[in-house]
Amino acid sequence: MIASALFLSETIEGLDDGAAFLDRLTPTEAARVRAAGRSVSLAPGESVFTQGDAHEGIFLIEAGRVRVYYSGPSGRQVTLAYWTPGHFIGGPSIYGGGFHQWSGIAIEPVRVTVLSSATLRSLIRQMPNFALCLIEALEAKGRCYTAMAQMLGTRSVIERLAQLLLNLGDLYGSSESGAVVIRRRITHDEIAALVGSTRQWVTMMLNRFRREGIIAIDKSHIRLTRPDRLKDIVLTEG
Repeated sequence: MIASALFLSETIEGLDDGAAFLDRLTPTEAARVRAAGRSVSLAPGESVFTQGDAHEGIFLIEAGRVRVYYSGPSGRQVTLAYWTPGHFIGGPSIYGGGFHQWSGIAIEPVRVTVLSSATLRSLIRQMPNFALCLIEALEAKGRCYTAMAQMLGTRSVIERLAQLLLNLGDLYGSSESGAVVIRRRITHDEIAALVGSTRQWVTMMLNRFRREGIIAIDKSHIRLTRPDRLKDIVLTEG
């Protein structure tokens, strides 16, 4: 299984931009960055940071996946992204102050390195290469949220669903007898939060896709039996 970040996008290209943002550092410099932070381990369901809490700095994901999401006043949640090892989340707030605009939660055992705002400022002053790494990672984050905003603003919800299924097929699928089998468990709630809809609507549309022979679903897999039809939906339905 590909350990890739996942967010709403018209293509899987660029999903993992920023995952290797510390690669321009030497091994000694990278070790120095991690030694300056604090290692924290979290169990599935534990919060990395919470919407409305004061910024502490940034969190480098060392292991596991983190779901980052926004909660509206009604309690409805929209998933912004699933972030994987190599990415940073939670900021940054270089000079302190401000509050988290969304939340991050561990969806499997997670280990992060916490770099406080004061630590970030110190590392930036001492290691110009680290400052460049941080800028590159911020640029990648900007492209991520731009891609998501473009999908939400210009694509209908059925187009977003079709594109997400195609992206999941590209990331986690394997070809079998002309179909694409997605070897990753994903719930209707998770799909709904990614495409910006409700679980009831997603269930209704997936049932429609099954009746039309576009997909088949069992307890562990989604099979894209007609990916060409999903591509048609992306291009033609509004």
